[in-house]
Amino acid sequence: MTKRNDIRLALPSKGRLADDTLELLAKADLQIYKPNPRQFQASIPSLPGVNVLFQRTGDIVASVYAGTVDFGITGWDIVSEQGGVGDQILPLHRELGYGRCTLNVIVPEAWEDIECMADLETRQKRKKAPLRVATKFPCLTRNFFQKHGLEDMELISAEGTLEIAPLIGHTDLIVDLISTGTTLRANHLKPLKDGEILSSQACLIAHRPTLKYKPEALEIARQLLEFIVAHLRAMDNVAVFANIRGESPRVIADLMRTQQVISGLQGPTISQVITEKNGDWYAVHIVVRKDQLTQAINELRTIGGSGVVVTSVKYIFEEEPEAYKAMLQALDKNDN
Repeated sequence: MTKRNDIRLALPSKGRLADDTLELLAKADLQIYKPNPRQFQASIPSLPGVNVLFQRTGDIVASVYAGTVDFGITGWDIVSEQGGVGDQILPLHRELGYGRCTLNVIVPEAWEDIECMADLETRQKRKKAPLRVATKFPCLTRNFFQKHGLEDMELISAEGTLEIAPLIGHTDLIVDLISTGTTLRANHLKPLKDGEILSSQACLIAHRPTLKYKPEALEIARQLLEFIVAHLRAMDNVAVFANIRGESPRVIADLMRTQQVISGLQGPTISQVITEKNGDWYAVHIVVRKDQLTQAINELRTIGGSGVVVTSVKYIFEEEPEAYKAMLQALDKNDN
């Protein structure tokens, strides 16, 4: 491989995964600058040393594995199918929060007596012929079927829509990704109860040797994780401000601790409100989960809170992202 000096990040070139990836990066202040929509290269102004490339999701994994690309965002299902993690690929963040789906064993609804993998094994023995399975994930499928004692099978490689294959008799069943299940029901198919092979969503991966031997790439990894993790952590939270009358910050904090959700991440932030009269007013600032907002407002009112203001939270930075520490530990473990 030719030595190069740039840092490369590969992103999906099209589809829902591409759109959601650009949205995530933009919300994390890592906007992609791509003046020409026909170009397959772009940049990130906030990360001036990074060259962005747009590729098919499968090609992203291959490029990161080969080291021609340093970082990539793609689906965990594709990473797993193409060999998973190891000496070449290191997952930096497994759950970016979008592109969620599962890889499942799927059979025709007409197979009323087939509900689980054991039933499938019984059917295969009764048929006395290999099960024909159409899939885009032959490695994951083969390993899963072997784990369930189904060795006698014929894997049929397929592109495009798989749902039609059992209907026309091209295969007995399929192994495919499910997101909502709507397409399966429309085509009279059903997933087996214990037939989930893999749970997947968008992930951030890196070329392990690059992180070990290229300090500037390690710094980019830190920045990517810093902003992405802080944004993902903030997405489900809101900042709440309120005024409360009390004898002191300590008294107000003790009142807040009697409630379930308004004690804050590590405790409430309380500051005095400067007024001409009645100097016993204080402003409290807490961060709560969005799904607990109604309860938080009611609890603040219970202890005398008023003037409640709620704002969105863009980042919640940790002392150091757990994902970054896990990355360093993985690199160190590999060295040893």
